[in-house]
Amino acid sequence: MLSYRHAFHAGNFADVLKHLIQVEILQYLQQKEKPFVYIDTHSGAGLYSLQSAEAEKNAEFETGIGRLQNCDWPELQSYLNAVASSRPDHDQSGLAASQLYPGSPRLGQLFLREQDRAQLFELHPQDFRFLDELMATDRRLRVEQSDGFKGLIAALPPRERRGLVLIDPPYEIKSDYELVVDTLIKAHRRFATGIYALWYPVVERSRINKLEQQLKASGIARIQLFELGLSADTEGRGMTSSGMIVINPPWTLKDKMQNLLPRLSQYLAGEQGVWRCEELAGE
Repeated sequence: MLSYRHAFHAGNFADVLKHLIQVEILQYLQQKEKPFVYIDTHSGAGLYSLQSAEAEKNAEFETGIGRLQNCDWPELQSYLNAVASSRPDHDQSGLAASQLYPGSPRLGQLFLREQDRAQLFELHPQDFRFLDELMATDRRLRVEQSDGFKGLIAALPPRERRGLVLIDPPYEIKSDYELVVDTLIKAHRRFATGIYALWYPVVERSRINKLEQQLKASGIARIQLFELGLSADTEGRGMTSSGMIVINPPWTLKDKMQNLLPRLSQYLAGEQGVWRCEELAGE
């Protein structure tokens, strides 16, 4: 199924959480001179206009990056600086930089050094074309129009033996909830030292509960979970929260998220804001 387009959701509260954690992990990997690999299984187009018809349809960015543009919290500066640095001066339509929002592959590119590389997967034909054109001049990146789940397994283990794997499918197909767990287990067997970041939407809490239990039963150690939401779980339609499950997280990540997420949830959603910060598996 290829109907999902991230342009409708770019810069929303889920992107804030996902990209905040992505930036924290990539900064951590930069602390050593040894090369690392960044793998993005569902890359999207790489750069989005917040003035596009898609973005303005529901204006989801208004309760995400739009609310943080002038935020001066020290804990958010690495993320906000990365967003700003990832924006070109303007896109082909002449939009100002402030009206553009980077996707995860663009942020990943920002943190690559000369010795690092990235492997980006995107199946949607139009998004792939945008992404391929955006990254065309950077030899450190390889862009493939293929299934990211299969591409990930084929890419492991990487020669660098360290890196970040970001897995964030759209979950259009309900079987993706099972597939992400199977893929993580297979990937971890091939590349046990890698850092894995799995994004998920909270639409039906029962699906997330099952996903958590499956990962707890997998035998994989060092798993942490972080959630950020605009409202409590509901039986109604739509995403109320989203989360990131991180395997082999940086040792600083949990403390930072425990301090930041309560404030961030309230800043974005007032008293309705919700958050979680938990350890699913220890050492």
